[in-house]
Amino acid sequence: MAQPFSPAEMKKALTQQQNEINDYTIYKALAERQREAANREVFLKIAEEEKTHYEFWVKITKQELRPKRWLVGWFLLLVRLFGTSFALKYLEKREAGAEAFYLELYEIYPESRKIYEQEVAHEYALIDRLEDRKLAYAGAIVLGMNDALVELTGTLSGIAFAFEKSLVVGLTGLIMGIAASLSMAGSAYLEAKENPSDDIQPGVYSLYTGVAYILTTALLVAPFFLFDAMGYAIGVMFAGAFLAILGYTFYISVAKELSFSKRVVQMSSITFGVAIISFLIGYGVKYFFGIEI
Repeated sequence: MAQPFSPAEMKKALTQQQNEINDYTIYKALAERQREAANREVFLKIAEEEKTHYEFWVKITKQELRPKRWLVGWFLLLVRLFGTSFALKYLEKREAGAEAFYLELYEIYPESRKIYEQEVAHEYALIDRLEDRKLAYAGAIVLGMNDALVELTGTLSGIAFAFEKSLVVGLTGLIMGIAASLSMAGSAYLEAKENPSDDIQPGVYSLYTGVAYILTTALLVAPFFLFDAMGYAIGVMFAGAFLAILGYTFYISVAKELSFSKRVVQMSSITFGVAIISFLIGYGVKYFFGIEI
């Protein structure tokens, strides 16, 4: 006969039970909203697993729990905004601490071994089978954001030292950013046409690239319209660029299961390395040619 849980263990058990009923409700709701039969099958299978896990905990805690509707709604919103792969892999990551708890139960509840194996491997394998159109267009977002961050931080840093007025720098950067976004969108369209794929439409791929570029441009040039002091404007621009790198890298690292810290270091090094070189070039232009606008 299994020994009763201590108060601390019971608290952990109830937390895990709550997670399981939340996850069951999320996957079931996603299955009901799916048009693709393959995705619906995946969601239903995971939902049934989560329901089994919940029932396992009910036998231990002797309590029935209701799903947290606000949390379910939050994850459904993440799916709509950022795609299925990101939202669900983020959902599974928050369960990482539960795996050790299942390991502790092996001797007392042998059934926990099967649940542990599903939590560790099976659900990730199922999620990897999903057809996620938003993730398919992640390359377009990479193309737009990367180019804008590297080119605009470099350009703005360079002309900031050559020009005296922050407004002039902002207007110059905005004009260049809009022109570059149109150019990048056109290049992305041609790239998608030359490399046809059933998952990617050239027009949509081009739109993602152009919008990612122009939104990044707006983020980087905004400080030059808000601050007269060039130093403040440049500092806020770099802060905005770093936040954009963090946000984008977090999305990609979760959705594609890549190293977050490694990609942040790589992207930051390229972006700010180019900015520093451009800043030095701008200083040289001002020093040797005496340009002041």
